[in-house]
Amino acid sequence: MERLVTVDDWIEIEAQDSPDGSWMTMMSRVAAFHHKHAFADPENNGHDMGYRIALTVEELGEFAAAITKGKPLEEAAEELADLLILLMGHSLAMKVDLESEFHRKMDRIMQRKARRGNLGIRVTEYTDQ
Repeated sequence: MERLVTVDDWIEIEAQDSPDGSWMTMMSRVAAFHHKHAFADPENNGHDMGYRIALTVEELGEFAAAITKGKPLEEAAEELADLLILLMGHSLAMKVDLESEFHRKMDRIMQRKARRGNLGIRVTEYTDQ
C-alpha cells in the first residue's frame, strides 16, 4: 500500500469521529479540517511553513503558560492537543509521512545513551565539551 501524505489522500479515509486509537483516524480528521478551511489555497497561507511555525510557537507559549501558571490539567491538555494537531498538519503541508518518520526516529533514539545534564536527563546526539 502506498503511504498517505496529502490532504487529498487522507480525506478519502473514512474514519470515526471518536477516539479509536488509530493514527488513520487522527490524520484523516486533521486532513478534513485542512480541506474544510482550504489551507492549501495560497490566499489562506495555511500551508506556508513560516506561518505554520509562528502558529506553533504561539501554541507552545499557550501550553507553557498553562503549565507554569498552574492552570487546570484540562487547559494544559487542550493546548497539548493544539500542538499535536498543528504538527500533524505540518506533515500534510509538507507531504511527509509522519507516522513512518516517527518510527524511523524512534528506532534511532532508542539506540542512544541517556546523559544527565544540569537540568536532567538528555537523550540526544552530542559530544561532551
